[in-house]
Amino acid sequence: MFDHSEESAIVRPYRIDIAQADLDDLNERLSRTRWPDPEPRGGWSYGVPLSYQQELAEYWRTEYDWREHEAKLNEYPHFTTEIGGENIHFMHIRSPEPDALPLLLIHGWPGSIVEFSEMIGPLTRPRDYGRPASEAFHLVIPSLPGYGFSGPTKQPGMDYKRIAGMFAVLMRRLGYERYGTQGGDWGSFISLELGSKHPEEVVGAHVNMLVTPPPENPKQLAKLKPQDREELDKMKYYAKEQSGYSVQQGTRPQTLAYALTDSPSGQLAWIIEKFYEWTDKKNLPEDVIDRDRLLTNVSIYWLTATAGSSARLYYETMHAEQSPLPDADSSGDSPPIGVAVFPKDVSAPVRALAEDRYNIAHWTEFDRGGHFAAMEQPELLTRDVIEFFRKIGAWDKG
Repeated sequence: MFDHSEESAIVRPYRIDIAQADLDDLNERLSRTRWPDPEPRGGWSYGVPLSYQQELAEYWRTEYDWREHEAKLNEYPHFTTEIGGENIHFMHIRSPEPDALPLLLIHGWPGSIVEFSEMIGPLTRPRDYGRPASEAFHLVIPSLPGYGFSGPTKQPGMDYKRIAGMFAVLMRRLGYERYGTQGGDWGSFISLELGSKHPEEVVGAHVNMLVTPPPENPKQLAKLKPQDREELDKMKYYAKEQSGYSVQQGTRPQTLAYALTDSPSGQLAWIIEKFYEWTDKKNLPEDVIDRDRLLTNVSIYWLTATAGSSARLYYETMHAEQSPLPDADSSGDSPPIGVAVFPKDVSAPVRALAEDRYNIAHWTEFDRGGHFAAMEQPELLTRDVIEFFRKIGAWDKG
């Protein structure tokens, strides 16, 4: 499927350097935003409130400093390579510990590589954080094809299963014959798919989102605990009230792309709504995620013009011939899976259903945190990743 020729296998150093003209254009577009009328009831029931959107857009235009956050990102080594005719950007941060375990950290939508910034130090330099050197990781943090600095995809059929295959090639290209994976959102799907398709390479997959659809057999459903059925009901609420973005991106992403690629305010609202709905906040997403980090994430989508190509991942997955769920094997032949459950995620997995489908080796339920766990609760997520790979003896397998 993939071109392994010498030319396509080149890994090139990369530096983030957004043209000043693009930053000036962003500022000018924000200053000319044509605002809609306010929502009739106030609050978030109609979507992002006008007053909050205006405040956030003005902060983005007048106070947020992209160059400051660009410099922070450039403190880490970045690279690009081509796999299967598509460009892939990634950070590759090697631990000073020679026996560190390679680990893929995989974001989803509407996230980016920015999600993992607070996890890099603790995972790569454990001794600086009071942990033994034997629990270190080499990190590979890619931008999904079609997202951020990977740039727009060029081909149809780029669903998450194909991306999983591309990431397997990437890890081999970097010289890693065995490694772990971690991800939420699409990163969870890709991590599980990697483990299923490449069990000889993936030592374990840790996820902070796991989809467990209701069983088709009514008798199986009746056997679930009342609490489990309540969790399944949350999926019904999500489908009714929060899935509009998914339907649009999964059916007509190109139509959406014109608005989001032309209007930074539109791109901001499209993303910030999800950070409001899916975080464990009191009032606003900024209660748990720094405003500048939120805007760095949004800026990456805007400055790389990847609103449309990132949305196409939904379309390609929904229109693929195979099942939209990752392939599964609960027999123990596939790599072990670790699950971190955060209470304010889109929906919580049902453990009984998960264990029927997957080789679950580790399960942690936290009392705080939401969908963007790497940004909301980086310490909790980092600790759980370490505990999972320690539990399965990942550093002991040579």
